[in-house]
Amino acid sequence: MRRLEIVVSRLVWFVPTLLGLIVVVFLIANVVPTDPARIIAGENATEAQLAQLRAQLGLDEPLYVQFAIYLGDLVTGDMGRSLYTQREISDDLMRRLPATLELTLGSILLAIVIGVPLGVVSAVRANSWVDQLLRVLSVSGLAVASFWFAMELQMFFATRLGWMPLNGRISGFGPEHVTGFFVIDSILTGDWESLRLTLWHMTLPALTLALPAAATLLRFTRAGVLEVINSNYVLYETAMGFPRAVVIWKYVLRNALISTVTQIGLIFGALFAGAVVVEAVFDWPGLGSYAVQSILQSDTKAILGFSLLVGIVFIGINLIVDVVHTFIDPRIVK
Repeated sequence: MRRLEIVVSRLVWFVPTLLGLIVVVFLIANVVPTDPARIIAGENATEAQLAQLRAQLGLDEPLYVQFAIYLGDLVTGDMGRSLYTQREISDDLMRRLPATLELTLGSILLAIVIGVPLGVVSAVRANSWVDQLLRVLSVSGLAVASFWFAMELQMFFATRLGWMPLNGRISGFGPEHVTGFFVIDSILTGDWESLRLTLWHMTLPALTLALPAAATLLRFTRAGVLEVINSNYVLYETAMGFPRAVVIWKYVLRNALISTVTQIGLIFGALFAGAVVVEAVFDWPGLGSYAVQSILQSDTKAILGFSLLVGIVFIGINLIVDVVHTFIDPRIVK
């Protein structure tokens, strides 16, 4: 019952948090010194034409009226049209969302595979040369700029060695569309060549995104394992003569990884929002490329839609993390 109350309270807080996000994003988009009417009509439009267009778009209304209209449209799922392409923004975002989600999921899986085991090793071998080396590597992973690492990977593996594709999501037309996720669509349609090409193209951008995430997970996992491994009940089990590997696996990891699971959810949200630079470098046709393109074109409505979608995903992930946390950590429901 206590767990249900916590989940309901988190769901209740989702609504005002989302409303606050919409207010902030809308205000930021409207303080940008650009004139949407000028972008649509072009530089040669007359003042009369611009005034007529502003009236049609509702831009001559007070800001609170514009916000009320925008909020009403959002309730019906209408994010407006791009000022530059005149296409529905929601359609553009939904078309590109699978590419970004696929890249983000690949990155977080890679980060878990690298960061969590190394964090355990670093804690078990605390203060040894292995631990010192892993700590240096984790700090380096956090310090390296993503765009620099991405370009270095491109120069070495794609340009110099020719082992990896330089950019793009796939060579050719890709698998038959089912879900928009190339990996899933390739498996569902039995198109193994597209699956190979998709994974091949994803390797370098996923590795770029995974590096700082793996470094963060390494540090959190190390701290969590160290905290548990020195607790009284673990020392007792060790004194009773249980093999160290059994103690680590059975008593330490289960408790130590609770905080790591929470961090994985938060890191996923950060990777999703931070894929902008990596997608731009690798010409990955996802939300990040859409955001960069919209910024270059001063398309404030598209930027607003992108920011809102990223914020909703981030809030949703935090909500899921909170709910999952109530199931894996019994202390919360006490």
